[in-house]
Amino acid sequence: MVRLFRCLMIAILGTTLIGGAAMSQQQDLENTLYLDLEYGRVVIALRPDLAPKHVARIKELARQGFYNGLTFHRVIDGFMAQTGDPRGTGSGGSGTKLPAEFSREPFVRGTLGMARTQDPNSADSQFFIMFAPGSFLNGQYTVWGRVVQGMEFVDKIKRGEPPRSPDKIVKMQVAADAK
Repeated sequence: MVRLFRCLMIAILGTTLIGGAAMSQQQDLENTLYLDLEYGRVVIALRPDLAPKHVARIKELARQGFYNGLTFHRVIDGFMAQTGDPRGTGSGGSGTKLPAEFSREPFVRGTLGMARTQDPNSADSQFFIMFAPGSFLNGQYTVWGRVVQGMEFVDKIKRGEPPRSPDKIVKMQVAADAK
């Protein structure tokens, strides 16, 4: 009887802990972004474990409303959609350079990475969302998030460099701040 009770308690506690861990990951609103597009909401899981400085800066800019209304100025079919330049040309930023936080995390469909110049420590506010795997980027660009919901809306972003009528970020916000 005691043995059965112990087995039951382990099973119950194990399930609760596993379920609780899954619940807390799903509810980590401080490390989730909502990227609202004309087509719908894209939910992004931030990766502070991979790129703490980049995640902190993205959240800071989102909280300032920096990304709201910015265009997707470079969208290459089968590759990625890039945004985050207030000029809309690919040559602007927020004015704060970030040190590289390269990792072994692969660039796959839905990965968010930071755009940069040839200088590895030149990432600023521009980022891109991968439409497809891009292993040639692995270890050379900072991965800071991944799309966990709404990739079908990212797929609708108009293509071009720049697109004729570029899509814009309607609003980007940290989920913890969403109203």
